[in-house]
Amino acid sequence: LLEPGDIVPVDGIFLSGHNLTCDESSATGESDALKKNSLDAGGDPFILSGSKVLEGVGKAIVIAVGPYSYFGKTMMALRGNESTETPLQIKLDILAEHIAKLGMSAAMLMLITLTLKFFIAAAISDDFPDGEEIAAALIQIAIQAITIVVVAVPEGLPMAVTLALAYATTQMLKDNNLVRVLSACETMGNATTVCSDKTGTLTQNKMTVVRGFLTGHEFKSLTMIESWRKDVDQQTFDTIVEAIVINSSAFEGKDENDQLDFIGSKTECALLGFSKGLGIEYREIRNSYTVAKVYPFASQKKTMTTVIKLPKPSKDGEYRVHVKGASEIVLGSCRRYVDGDGNIKELDSTAKANFEKTISTFANEALRTICLGYRDVSSAEYSKFDDEHPPNEQLICLGIVGIQDPLRPGVVESVEKFRKAGVYVRMITGDNIATAKAIARNAGILTKGVAITGPEFRKMSEDEQRKLVPRLQVLARSSPTDKTIVVKRLRELDEVVAVTGDGTNDGPALKLADVGFSMGITGTEVAKEASSIILMDDNFNSIVNALKWGRAVNDSVRKFLQFQLTVNITAVVISFTSAVISDDNESVLTAVQLLWVNLIMDTLAALALATEPPTDELLNRYPTNKTASLISYRMWKMITGEAIFQIIINLTLLNMGPAIFHLDDSKHDKVLLSTLVFNTFVFLQVFNEINCRIIDDHLNVFRNIFNNHVFIIVQFVVILGQFLIVQYGGVAFGTTSLTWYQWLSTIIVGSLSLPVGVIIRLFPNTCVPERILNEERKPLVTHSEMRWDSAIQDVRSQLKVFGALRKVKRNSVSFPKPKHPESSDSGSSAPKKKHNLLDIARAAAASNNNQNSQE
Repeated sequence: LLEPGDIVPVDGIFLSGHNLTCDESSATGESDALKKNSLDAGGDPFILSGSKVLEGVGKAIVIAVGPYSYFGKTMMALRGNESTETPLQIKLDILAEHIAKLGMSAAMLMLITLTLKFFIAAAISDDFPDGEEIAAALIQIAIQAITIVVVAVPEGLPMAVTLALAYATTQMLKDNNLVRVLSACETMGNATTVCSDKTGTLTQNKMTVVRGFLTGHEFKSLTMIESWRKDVDQQTFDTIVEAIVINSSAFEGKDENDQLDFIGSKTECALLGFSKGLGIEYREIRNSYTVAKVYPFASQKKTMTTVIKLPKPSKDGEYRVHVKGASEIVLGSCRRYVDGDGNIKELDSTAKANFEKTISTFANEALRTICLGYRDVSSAEYSKFDDEHPPNEQLICLGIVGIQDPLRPGVVESVEKFRKAGVYVRMITGDNIATAKAIARNAGILTKGVAITGPEFRKMSEDEQRKLVPRLQVLARSSPTDKTIVVKRLRELDEVVAVTGDGTNDGPALKLADVGFSMGITGTEVAKEASSIILMDDNFNSIVNALKWGRAVNDSVRKFLQFQLTVNITAVVISFTSAVISDDNESVLTAVQLLWVNLIMDTLAALALATEPPTDELLNRYPTNKTASLISYRMWKMITGEAIFQIIINLTLLNMGPAIFHLDDSKHDKVLLSTLVFNTFVFLQVFNEINCRIIDDHLNVFRNIFNNHVFIIVQFVVILGQFLIVQYGGVAFGTTSLTWYQWLSTIIVGSLSLPVGVIIRLFPNTCVPERILNEERKPLVTHSEMRWDSAIQDVRSQLKVFGALRKVKRNSVSFPKPKHPESSDSGSSAPKKKHNLLDIARAAAASNNNQNSQE
């Protein structure tokens, strides 16, 4: 048993009741109120779970409950898609494991080598060390081996990722993106497809009358309304105002922002706004008329009808019926129309064709068309009206208005940015195909791709859908199920999919997508829970910012890896080599010094490189391929080149330092040499960190450096910390203070990382295979390929016509004889009429169709 206010928990079939009306927006996404009736009465008997009873009462039989109901299936779909690791996380785990294994191998090799060296040296020496010396030496060797493990194992890698994500998400909130799932941020960086709703995301969801063809006079923009008003006679103008103001349930009041605005149906608000622009005070007009009957808007009839009692009876009666609604439906009920002079004329085929042409023109300009009609009736006719069926017949057409839901500012630019970034935008909407295509063209979404309706798409097989989806740009008259199917097909093609949605019914698609965007203003709680990111302003432009931040996160992690691996390789090789060639088995870099280096390359470097803000240049490249290595060829080239250079510099300084700086074998000079090597090593990392801000072949490593204040602060902290350690940390770090000349020398040598980086980037890549060098993922179908496909289809269609024409000529197709008035007379000999090109084309098309049907 159903009553107003009930939220239906089950699926059912209507059995009996009175005026049962349900809101099925949670299931269909459309907010229209749907009236339920028995199947025998020709109505809609199906009651969906999750819908809300608005009015009336009814009895229904339960046919599905729980997970088998419509709402239940939606909820179960949200559970069925558990979050998995992102491609970046998988690659990072594999890389960290490999680095850890290599670090452990280097530590074990160092432990074994130094142990063997110690015992071999002890065996060949005159005095074999006692147990205490052996234990001390082995402990020292073990400490150095453990230090190698600490330096080599990338324990800062998870922190770098967390820092990058945390910083990005806090900054994305300023761009009206509330990130619920951190991994969604970096996943968005590699998105290849965005499936977006039209209403609210691409458009402002604020209807405005922008064109009109009323009483034979047209205005093509809002600036022409005044001149249109002067061309229309006063009596006809008053009738138009009546049709707009009285036949409406919208009113003026304060919205959720406490601003004065029209409240109600978006269409009716647009019409009232139009009347307000004409200087009409709608309240005065409403108060001056008595409303006799109202037939609210119904989705089945797509009309609203209001019957008023006229203050002064007209020549046709005492009552007036005002009708507005879908243009084709209202126009089909009209038998007369008002011409440009205010005269009422018969709606003949010519006049009707003109109205239909206007409707088609408005629809092709992405306008929602509304037709206004009326008629006057007598009291006797009015007494025959019932409460169920509106008297929408024998109407007089006043004209057509075009209502536009304008695109949000910046949508066109955002779509263009997505295109440059290699991200494909697809529009999924419940609008009709003509309106959807027009809006998509205006937004730059529909170029030469496929625009299709949801029912047509659903009829296709899975293979046909997979073939179509790469070229799909607009899906009109779609249901939430269609959106889920599109996402599923795209993911089967290995695409990284981002989806926008606002309703409960969008939950499965949002959950299934790699990144789900829900609406923060109009979105339901279910949609927000199923999404990864919430658009606080419901704005499509915010998705572009999310893409930039996602790519910035991916780049930040790769920058950190490029820096860390260079330090890892250099520190391990120098420590191992210096310990092996040393007489006392000690590395030139002490354990405490290596821990400071580890702090630089892990914590501080992660903080510096992970907080790099995004730039528009990130959108000038295609997304990275899923199968691409986390460390690209260009990164490996930089890591290898810088590591070799730094190893050579440090080992050269270790061996030739005494001669360069005039040092002897005293204990102080040995410590001084060690300090010089340590200081040079650190400044090599300081300047290489600047070098690692770029992970491609761009030469300007200082580009936008002042936009990242954290990077500059970290560099200052590292330099200050190094100065304090060298000058005053002798006891703890095994260093000694340096002179200004020695400081300058080590800094200059360290700065050589920058020119060496330029040389490495200039190193040619001619011998490298394209599949290794190019890690970008190309779209399944590029826009240029789509244009070629469209052009080829056009040529094929034209060739078919020409071929059919040639076939007509070759086969001497007989044409139907034209019927002349005089041909009815059997004795007449009318001259044969020459067939024009239209006749030939029709015959050719008929012949071609017959052949196609036979094939």
